[in-house]
Amino acid sequence: MAFSVNTNAGAFAALQNLNRTTDLLNTTQTQINTGLKVSSAKDDAATFAIAQTLRGDVAGLNSVKSSLDRASSTLDVALAAGEAVSDLLIELKEKAVAASDTGLDTASRTAINSDFVQLRDQITSIVSNAEFNGTNAVDGTGTISAITNSDGSNTIAIATQNLTLGGGTVTITATQSINSTGDATAAVANIESSIANVNTALSALGSGANRLDLQRTFVDSLSDNIEIGIGNLVDADLARTSADLQALQVRQQLGLQALSIANQAPGTVLSLFQ
Repeated sequence: MAFSVNTNAGAFAALQNLNRTTDLLNTTQTQINTGLKVSSAKDDAATFAIAQTLRGDVAGLNSVKSSLDRASSTLDVALAAGEAVSDLLIELKEKAVAASDTGLDTASRTAINSDFVQLRDQITSIVSNAEFNGTNAVDGTGTISAITNSDGSNTIAIATQNLTLGGGTVTITATQSINSTGDATAAVANIESSIANVNTALSALGSGANRLDLQRTFVDSLSDNIEIGIGNLVDADLARTSADLQALQVRQQLGLQALSIANQAPGTVLSLFQ
């Protein structure tokens, strides 16, 4: 091998090896800092594209969860209102049965009717205030729906109910009273049918709430599994990466020493002129 002070082949080789080691060390440090073996398209374009698509699915599922939560909350309010209406109907029946007694004096009947009217009007108050996020599921006007997939193309629709006075489910009217034995007897019949109808309505709302809960559980599981899949694609094995880091740091130190030795080689030429 010729001696030259103009071209140091050994130093070039040592520098190239040192540069490769430094690049690997930078990559390893990035993986440790980010926790990802694929943090950009430059690392692995195909894997990064797949991971980004899956991240989009997870983001969509987060919106699905919010939609299902809103629908569930609306149904919870509706169920609470329906149960309150059912309780009031039971109290109304007690008043109506008492008023059907032909032996009541006028003062007693008036007092019972006054209680009946207050309970009757309370149904209207409860139904009109059973609203969540602008939706009332028990006054016959609102609609309940929730998206179920990440692109919003599928939905769950839950039928709402009408628990207003005289609205069909509740057959007693907003003016019904028990001022006479005949009125009381008629009210008892209406109240009994109303109780049966409200129970049916509550069953429908409860089934809808259970369906939303099942869908919410499924979406949680699906989202978790997709997150795990993304991790399998892009997460770094930090135990192995840590070991690689130590090995590369040693290689870098050895590379620096090799470069230093290679740079000293031209100095040996001076000994030829002594």
